[in-house]
Amino acid sequence: MRALLIAILSGTTVISAYADVKDIRVWQSPDSTRLVFDLSEPTEYRIFDLPNPYRIVIDLNDADMNKDPDQVDIHSTAVKSIRKGKRNGKDLRIVIDVNEALEPSSQILPPNDTYPNHRLVVDLKPKETAQVVAPIKRAESLDAVQRNIIIAIDAGHGGEDPGAIGHGRTKEKEVVLSIAKELQALLNDETGFQPFMVRTGDYYIGLRERTEKARKANADFFVSIHADAFKIPQASGSSVFILSDRGESSETARWLADKENKSDLIGGLSLEGREDHLAMTLLDLSMTHKRDASARAGRSILSQMGAITKLHKPGVEEAAFVVLKAPDIPALLVETGFISNPGEAKKLADRNFQKRMAKAIFTGIKQYFETYPPTGTLLAAKRNAASQFVSYTIRPGDTLSELASRSGMDIQELRQLNGLSSDQLKIGQRIKIPSS
Repeated sequence: MRALLIAILSGTTVISAYADVKDIRVWQSPDSTRLVFDLSEPTEYRIFDLPNPYRIVIDLNDADMNKDPDQVDIHSTAVKSIRKGKRNGKDLRIVIDVNEALEPSSQILPPNDTYPNHRLVVDLKPKETAQVVAPIKRAESLDAVQRNIIIAIDAGHGGEDPGAIGHGRTKEKEVVLSIAKELQALLNDETGFQPFMVRTGDYYIGLRERTEKARKANADFFVSIHADAFKIPQASGSSVFILSDRGESSETARWLADKENKSDLIGGLSLEGREDHLAMTLLDLSMTHKRDASARAGRSILSQMGAITKLHKPGVEEAAFVVLKAPDIPALLVETGFISNPGEAKKLADRNFQKRMAKAIFTGIKQYFETYPPTGTLLAAKRNAASQFVSYTIRPGDTLSELASRSGMDIQELRQLNGLSSDQLKIGQRIKIPSS
């Protein structure tokens, strides 16, 4: 027997004499497997793992299972099967057969607005895991030595945390993942950019883990995509947020930030007792540079979004979103609309609108990095190369061959530089020639 853990459900001092497991959900991510057990009442439990064959055992005091474990969807997960049995005549034993040696960790969550039952959350992770960093794809032109700009795309919520649920039961987690995938495709097709998807499927990732994944992927920029709700259905419009070091800039921003930060409680990770992570926000110099860059990128994206939909506010807003708190990566949180607004919920669920929103975010990102490319990237090399040329106005008597000779270029190179299909020039036409 290994990794013995004994726990009592938090949030109450009363332990039920009898509890039912009402439902079981299994979520698979690339890094872990999460099982969620809905309980009718709080109860004591213990959890441990056993080898040969690999399995995880959960004992719940004075409990029974209403859910048929054979009906639990475990397809494409690390779970092979879930079995149940009685222990000491009254306790429930749940045996989770798994494909490999997995380390269990667990915590319990009280009911909330999304889930009315107490929940036992069990995370299973490989015992020996090497941290995998996303590969950096190199550019294939301009000497093929300049790296691509890596954009971390974070689709908010996921798995056990559906995010906001709007008109027609539209789920935020599904809308934003669809937009994120459209953005990924656009960046994949654009020379000089490399997307990194923080969340690739329907599973939950903790807020600080999202930024850590982006940092491990060497991301140059982090964009978190959401479609949130407000307490009144009339709230509407898209927004772009950067991290605030002075508090939130509006009542709506305060409400949204509080709701996003609490999503860790929905997803199963408590934010309490993590003061070491808060130290990141004290890196003033790095944060100041990051916030300035984030604001510039935010204005670029907001301008593009304003061309396709209503904006909630005309400028970039500020809020204390936990997901934006990495000190060294420019980061934005994009609210694509209010899913609590029936009209916007309908638009957000529309595939064509999702594509247009992704294109607006993409264009804003591209425009920003074309103006402020990081050193050592393909876009920086292109910008430097472009600065070596000046604009020249064609005068009477000018010929392409003469201008090429005068510039020290081959005529074919000069034609290609200016996208000319022939050697014919017109008086007053402007072309690029070397600056010296």
